[in-house]
Amino acid sequence: MVAIRSALFLFLASVLTIPFGVLVSLAVILPMPARYRIIALWRVGFMALCRYVLGIRYRVLGRENIPTEPSVVLAKHQSAWETVGLQEIFPPLVFVMKQELLRVPFFGWGLAALKMISINRAAAKDALKQVFDQGRDRLSAGYWVVIFPEGTRVAPGESARFKPGGAHLAVRAAVRVVPVAHNAGEVWGRGAFKLAPGLITVSIGPPIDPAGKTAAKINALAAAWIEAEMQRISPHRYAAPADAVAA
Repeated sequence: MVAIRSALFLFLASVLTIPFGVLVSLAVILPMPARYRIIALWRVGFMALCRYVLGIRYRVLGRENIPTEPSVVLAKHQSAWETVGLQEIFPPLVFVMKQELLRVPFFGWGLAALKMISINRAAAKDALKQVFDQGRDRLSAGYWVVIFPEGTRVAPGESARFKPGGAHLAVRAAVRVVPVAHNAGEVWGRGAFKLAPGLITVSIGPPIDPAGKTAAKINALAAAWIEAEMQRISPHRYAAPADAVAA
């Protein structure tokens, strides 16, 4: 049953994405708010498919921690779900993503029209400059910037080194950092064809004020909160400490 529902979802998601990819690409003559309104309709459809075809629901903890002004979001990255789900939770935003995604037909066209921050990960220095320059431009225009500091999708229960680019952007732009933990990988694994029904928990942490802090300090605070929260919302993915087992 899961395989059938997954196949149906992928088919319907493709049917939904193609016309919207074309539409938003043609809408480049329109101002950015109009383009975001178009893609918001696609997002509603995509999330409806997740809920009613796949049986994937989500809940948000800490919604009150979302600042009123544009900020940098440092989020866990486990699946494709959060690239859409976070758009429904936060105000209008852009993602920092790899350039290769822009070459994906229809989907990539939409990303380009929405001025996502695309980087060449093979050129580290140029990539950081793109994040700083484009990130400050998007923030000053009123858009939030979402960065996955681990750089790639990481399986539930695992972690990777948090890269400091997002924290540096926050310091340079003088905006707050919002840490986000979630367990979307529990139902939507990396490269998985079978997408399981279930409840995703998205937890939003207290914003980190960059005033008086180095980028390294901000990055460390965000990483510590996210990893601690991951153990709280997905405790079964983390081994109990040796002393706890012995007790």
